[in-house]
Amino acid sequence: MSNTALRLSDVRKGFDMGRGRLEVLRGASVEIARGEVVALLGPSGAGKSTLLHIAGLLETADSGEIAIGGRSCAGLSDSERTAIRRETVGFVYQFHNLLPEFSAQDNVALPQMVAGKTPDKARERARDLLSRLGLGQRLDHYPAQLSGGEQQRVAIARALANNPKVLYADEPTGNLDEATADAVFAELLRIAREDGVAALIATHNGALADRMDRRILMHNGVLEAG
Repeated sequence: MSNTALRLSDVRKGFDMGRGRLEVLRGASVEIARGEVVALLGPSGAGKSTLLHIAGLLETADSGEIAIGGRSCAGLSDSERTAIRRETVGFVYQFHNLLPEFSAQDNVALPQMVAGKTPDKARERARDLLSRLGLGQRLDHYPAQLSGGEQQRVAIARALANNPKVLYADEPTGNLDEATADAVFAELLRIAREDGVAALIATHNGALADRMDRRILMHNGVLEAG
């Protein structure tokens, strides 16, 4: 069985801009192994978010191949892409986007119930993840009752709830102060490595990038060793 969790091969994407066309990805390729945490670097506007969205099957590429867990995602219907996202992909963004009317535990349980897990099993998994992230005493608190760092921990737990093969994060600590960002990122790293989740994390924070397994740089629409 291959240890590769994510493979992008010659991925290309452009956007029509009035009279011209902006080529954002010009043949991006990368492989990430299970449990490997990779920093995605590049200036604003370089295409990092576009790459994450395409790799996470939120957008379609013009050409190239995306394989998650050894399964090619080429030529899939919208419903098939949605099923793969639900079953094998997790997302963490700079802003947590928690549902304000649900507790921390239920924010993490809901994606599991959507995927077909029973409420009891979903809440058991949510309790375990939140406890691992230091929120065992905050299960019944609502987002407004949690600090920014605690809310981002809930968002990380939610992203990991369905045991994804790949985790994508777009500036996951960009909205936190330095000390809180450091603590939250340490927990994300630990769980990804313990659970064998491949992680591709876009960041401008060089100190955080230094703590990952390797860097890749988005440059002129391709990925280079950072």
